[in-house]
Amino acid sequence: MDKKGVFSRDIKNVRTLGFQKNSDIHTMAWVVEPGDWKEHDPFLLMAHDHMRSGVFGIHPHRGIETVTFLIDGHLNHYDSKHGEGVLYPGDAQWMTAGQGVQHNEDAAEGEMVSLLQLWVNLPAKSKMMPSRYQDLRKKDMLTFEGEGAHIRLFSGSYGNKTAETKNVAPITMLEINMEEGAVVSPKLPGSYNGFLYILEGEGEFGANQIAGRQGQVLWMAGAQDAEVSEMKIEAHSRMRVMLYAGEPIGEPVVARGPFVMNTEAEIIQAFDDYRNGKF
Repeated sequence: MDKKGVFSRDIKNVRTLGFQKNSDIHTMAWVVEPGDWKEHDPFLLMAHDHMRSGVFGIHPHRGIETVTFLIDGHLNHYDSKHGEGVLYPGDAQWMTAGQGVQHNEDAAEGEMVSLLQLWVNLPAKSKMMPSRYQDLRKKDMLTFEGEGAHIRLFSGSYGNKTAETKNVAPITMLEINMEEGAVVSPKLPGSYNGFLYILEGEGEFGANQIAGRQGQVLWMAGAQDAEVSEMKIEAHSRMRVMLYAGEPIGEPVVARGPFVMNTEAEIIQAFDDYRNGKF
């Protein structure tokens, strides 16, 4: 705890991703593995996909938000409620499935795209809210320049500014680009749970100075009872890091395929509603 009452968080664990080839047009790795719901709350899973056109067809979701960040290539998006569009490198989309939506994300013809897709849980009271879709264009996001650092705010707050992104579970999402030797210490509510994923480079993370490099995911330790915390990041080379942190929901999770609810009965209802054309 520093003199201003800000708790400096440790890194509690580091994992190196292992990519698996699912087909000739799709390779992926789990950044956040599904199943450990309490440990990762409010995050359900995150995949890093390398894919060509045709990997996913139109499919449904209920009870979650999907957050897609495009690293390379062009991604075509369609959903049954809000139309279609194209994501460009550095763009993101935030889709709230709520009570139900069908969508598809497909690589542009002839391209191999690289993307991150995160699933964020919805609290029980919001599981059946109307669906919505938000384009988060790189050029429109709030940016912050420091000594050797460039930070783009996609969701939540950084410094004295707050993104216009509409969130259900409060989430901070940052893209952090740093030159060698640069140091940043993003501040987060002490109650938040979160992780970092290194897209490029290597550095040192947390109060316990844990080394991290490209292709590794680092989970933040808790901030005890501190109201405000920080995550110290120091670049040992040119580095690009994604930071995700959010308020845990603390409710039961029952997940089956594309549906995430609180009870088995709600999952059965979701499949029944989908089969009967209610999406």
